[in-house]
Amino acid sequence: MDAISLEDLALLDVLHRIDQGIELVHGDGVIRQRMVESGLIEDDADGLRLTTAGIELCKSLQHRVAADAQAEKILQQRAVAEADANGAQAAAASG
Repeated sequence: MDAISLEDLALLDVLHRIDQGIELVHGDGVIRQRMVESGLIEDDADGLRLTTAGIELCKSLQHRVAADAQAEKILQQRAVAEADANGAQAAAASG
């Protein structure tokens, strides 16, 4: 499984900022327009807010980040277990 892309992490960050009511920076204008056009956010007199699609995408990206972290943890545990097993085999062979 490939790790989540930097673009998806950046999108998740922007979605979080919008959800928390944090003002987007000047460079976010292009992404803001693309998100409005794709139906992820609404931009009206009340300001920016996530649409249902934006909320669902945010949840999906959050689940992906959590899954990536869990997969990394499992890989690290396996590496430690293999190193321990190899060390025990080497000790038994020399002793």
